[in-house]
Amino acid sequence: MTSHHRPNEAALAEDRSSALELLNVSRETLERFDTFVSMLLKWQTIKNLVAPSTLSSIWTRHILDSAQIFPLFPDAKIWVDMGSGAGFPGIVLAILSANTQQAEIHLIESNARKASFLREVTRTLNLPAIIHNQRVEAAAPFLPAACDCVTARALAPLHDLLTFQHRFLKFSCPSAFLKGQDIEEELTFAAKYWNIELDLVPSVTNSDGQIVLIRRATPKAKDQ
Repeated sequence: MTSHHRPNEAALAEDRSSALELLNVSRETLERFDTFVSMLLKWQTIKNLVAPSTLSSIWTRHILDSAQIFPLFPDAKIWVDMGSGAGFPGIVLAILSANTQQAEIHLIESNARKASFLREVTRTLNLPAIIHNQRVEAAAPFLPAACDCVTARALAPLHDLLTFQHRFLKFSCPSAFLKGQDIEEELTFAAKYWNIELDLVPSVTNSDGQIVLIRRATPKAKDQ
């Protein structure tokens, strides 16, 4: 692994410990997370899956950040993750759902190299994940007729995410979008086009971050 891609081992270990203080999981689940991190660091040398600057804080910046969605939907079994990238939050949700009967986590990722990584992780860890190497706009025919929650992280502004979910995927279920400091601006813009019922949940990993929990969203009439 080149120095450009090698995280600081001490910092990585400390970050893992910090994350596990808030991420209360079984030993089996933790083993899956450890294997996932190892695979990601290995693949990172070939393809930049995440920003190299975040490698030493992968547990808090990526895994814990993604995992905080999971307890917000305790009854969810079928998830659809738009623009999964290196598996955040999709693979994390799949790891947390590994022992849930009839769980299905659908990951949509248009980048073929990243989709290959997601498939390899899914196979290695025996996860209830299904990888769709598609653009979100083209993914609907490959997805279930309904789902319990739609997720996205660092994919697009809120208005675009709502368009992807409701216009292209045609899911009316709740959604959870991980957002940063621009969320007020994004909400203001989205409210011009959508009637939105939502809750904002402060992120446990980012003081500026919010999880946007959308209970319901419908397009506004043109003259509203």
